[in-house]
Amino acid sequence: MRIAAHGYRADIASVGATLRALTFEGRDLVVSFEADQVRPAYRGTTLAPWPNRIVDGTYSFAGEQHRLALTEPSRAQALHGLVLWQDFAVQDAAADRVRLAAVIPPQAGYPFRVEVAVDFRVDADGLHQSVTGRNLGVDAAPWGTAPHPYLTAGDERVDDSELLLPAASVLTVTADRLSPLALESVDEHPEWDFRTARRIGDVFIDHAFTGLRRDAEGMAEVRLRGASGAGVAMVWDAACPWVQVHTADLPDRALSRRGLAVEPMTCPPDAFNSGTDLVVLAPGASHTAGWSIRSL
Repeated sequence: MRIAAHGYRADIASVGATLRALTFEGRDLVVSFEADQVRPAYRGTTLAPWPNRIVDGTYSFAGEQHRLALTEPSRAQALHGLVLWQDFAVQDAAADRVRLAAVIPPQAGYPFRVEVAVDFRVDADGLHQSVTGRNLGVDAAPWGTAPHPYLTAGDERVDDSELLLPAASVLTVTADRLSPLALESVDEHPEWDFRTARRIGDVFIDHAFTGLRRDAEGMAEVRLRGASGAGVAMVWDAACPWVQVHTADLPDRALSRRGLAVEPMTCPPDAFNSGTDLVVLAPGASHTAGWSIRSL
């Protein structure tokens, strides 16, 4: 599906409610992939009912212990939710917008029925995406969501791009499994302090950040600008107090550090265990979070 307006053009895949490509006046704003290609490295997919990792794939909720499939087997973690490969149905579509929806059925590890509705829209201010989770079941359900675009400023590698990430705190993780350790000030980790825009260089980032600087309207913004001066920005409101940023270091050089994953999150990694900023959907209740991507 393609939507377009005001120089922006977005290609949306129904599988995973995925942003497959986004351009402004022909310039790529995200790292894309082909329509008949198996989506690489979670590019553009919607993450729900949790973003990032659940450590060991186990958690306790409402007095019950749950065990999820370990979808990141190399680290023995449950990664990025349950709708990654689910085919969403089109509920509404026009030249500049599309609404997709799917239902997460009760299953082992997540015995809750939640409808996931994803809206994509383009206008003069860029691409806007929102995700709404609605509890269709009779029991309260844990919930979190995020997108997974890889932003690109046009450079071959992110090393040459300049990053502005206005976050005061970083969640440190274990080196082997990326399991959360502690929330610390970026003052203690200057390699991850991008509160003043600077070149990424060879820094490895695969961390969640919070303590976000926001404007008068409560919006947080990450900017990535290339050597040419052109770039891309991602903006979101208080529904997402966290953002995961990843330099996409991968064994395959053809894919490695090609873009910067910027993932505004409603909750941090392993929130099903920590409870930090976890959304609990009462029966019949819904929760919406949204973000935008625009050209610089």
